[in-house]
Amino acid sequence: MSLRRIIPILSVVVILIGAYYIWNDFKSKPEASQEGGRNPAGAARGDSGGASGSKEGGKGRGGAPSVAVATVKSKDFEVWLDSLGTVTPIANVTIHSRVDGELIKVYFHEGQTVRSGDLLAEIDPRMYQVQLDQANAALARDRALLENAKTDLKRYVDLVAHDAAPRQQMDTQASLVNQYEATLKTDQSAIDNARLQLSYCHIQAPISGQVGLRQVDQGNIIHASDANGLVTIAQMDPISVIFSLPQDFLPALNAKRHERKPIALEVFDRSGNISLQKGSLASLDNQIDSTTGSVKLRGNFNNRSGKLYPNQFVNVRVLMDIKPNALVIPGSALQRGSQGTFVYVLGEDRKVALKPIVAGPANRAEIVVESGIAEGDKVVIDGADKLKDGMVVNLADRPAGGGSRKKGEH
Repeated sequence: MSLRRIIPILSVVVILIGAYYIWNDFKSKPEASQEGGRNPAGAARGDSGGASGSKEGGKGRGGAPSVAVATVKSKDFEVWLDSLGTVTPIANVTIHSRVDGELIKVYFHEGQTVRSGDLLAEIDPRMYQVQLDQANAALARDRALLENAKTDLKRYVDLVAHDAAPRQQMDTQASLVNQYEATLKTDQSAIDNARLQLSYCHIQAPISGQVGLRQVDQGNIIHASDANGLVTIAQMDPISVIFSLPQDFLPALNAKRHERKPIALEVFDRSGNISLQKGSLASLDNQIDSTTGSVKLRGNFNNRSGKLYPNQFVNVRVLMDIKPNALVIPGSALQRGSQGTFVYVLGEDRKVALKPIVAGPANRAEIVVESGIAEGDKVVIDGADKLKDGMVVNLADRPAGGGSRKKGEH
């Protein structure tokens, strides 16, 4: 069949299909319209259901808000000050050689803990041993000369007594004896110095502590003038922490020190959550830093556990005071507004009352209330942002442990 005959046939088929769909669409519209007219109640029910849902939703939003409360307690409240500090060894010594020579032996290992007097290194002692031998030989020579001069002096004394020798010769011999005696003292000083130089060939630890990284290896020639030294030793136990406090707290600190009352300290890690060690205040700097208006302090700590390390950054807490029988509330209960600081107190009728308070010292979790509420009052600690004075509330139904389920609960 040719292309000219196929095209007219396809055109007719397309026209028939289009006419079929147009007829079906035209037929369905009157039926839908007619069904809608026969069932007006369905639309009414749908409208009614929408109104009902809207009404129920409004009731939910208009209900009493839920809050959590805590009871005001009376207890001894510790007033702490927070500061940043740096762990600093009480003693930190750089070991230098006091004589020149070859480092022939190293007796310590890097990071080792040593005690005062322990042998750390040895310098070639042969040159200093030779100097000591020379000084001893000079002493022996001059001692022999002194003995001979004393013998001659005794002879001259006898001759002068019998007028057999001039007195001047006796006096000259006495001066020679005195000269040799002074020479012996010089020789003895030379011996002591040579012995001291020889002892410097054995380098000992001046303090107890932990040695650092070795700066010079065995076999090198070291000098007393070397800048870096051989190694450093840091005293690790006890250890100190240097920190600063504003000058405003200086009178209170001095008052406690004059009363000879220990000021307790506690150090935490950088996060402020893990306690590292407890100690006490040891000393204050003798002047205030004029650029920051703060004063430096040193606290001493037992460090047998090794948790404190030199140059470690820590958070320091200073116990400044203990307030006996203070009224304490959780920090989350305190609210601030145009009327100042206040809390919401829950009444027996489930109504909350706005109570202005005078807040005192605080720590990370609690605040002291100087006035405004009484012991046993229940204050709102959660949900206070939704409240107004006199509003009725519901108590939040929370399981023990702050709302988290315990192991085994379902």
